[in-house]
Amino acid sequence: MNQEKIARLIKELLTEIGEDPFREGLRETPERVARSFKKLYEGYHEDPKKLITVFDNEGYNEMLIAKDIDFYSVCEHHMLPFFGKAYVGYIPNDKIIGLSKMPRMVDMFARRLQNQERMTKQIADTLNELLGPKGVGVVIKAEHLCMKARGVEKQNCEITTSAFTGLFIKDDRTRSEFLNLIR
Repeated sequence: MNQEKIARLIKELLTEIGEDPFREGLRETPERVARSFKKLYEGYHEDPKKLITVFDNEGYNEMLIAKDIDFYSVCEHHMLPFFGKAYVGYIPNDKIIGLSKMPRMVDMFARRLQNQERMTKQIADTLNELLGPKGVGVVIKAEHLCMKARGVEKQNCEITTSAFTGLFIKDDRTRSEFLNLIR
């Protein structure tokens, strides 16, 4: 990521919206934005296969859930933030992952230009691919600034998306257990 080029483009953007990029409050803004982009979009430079540590399952066959995972992302349609909580669970087969890897996976996909539906599916699909579990459940609840600050301007609207595989689809009791546990 070329931070000098990004700073130059932000300076041009400030001029285009009618601002003076050389006034005191904005003088260092282009460089600050360039540095923030490095963090906001670091997910493009991460590979889930390298991020996830896989271990042999030693007989555990119940649901594993990481809940209330805070995330921050940027909507690809308006380049405005959306943020919320992710709930990720799976029932292992032969393999399990390190517990910290579920939140790291959420962050990896959130730190890209994104839409909530795709992010939800990417997390479920990646867990499914890397572990071959009996089932995966992912629920994401988020608030979108593109809905709060522009467009419909609804301040209290929360968007919920879900993705399920395996037993979470085939067995209503499994899905219900997951949904009850994340409440």
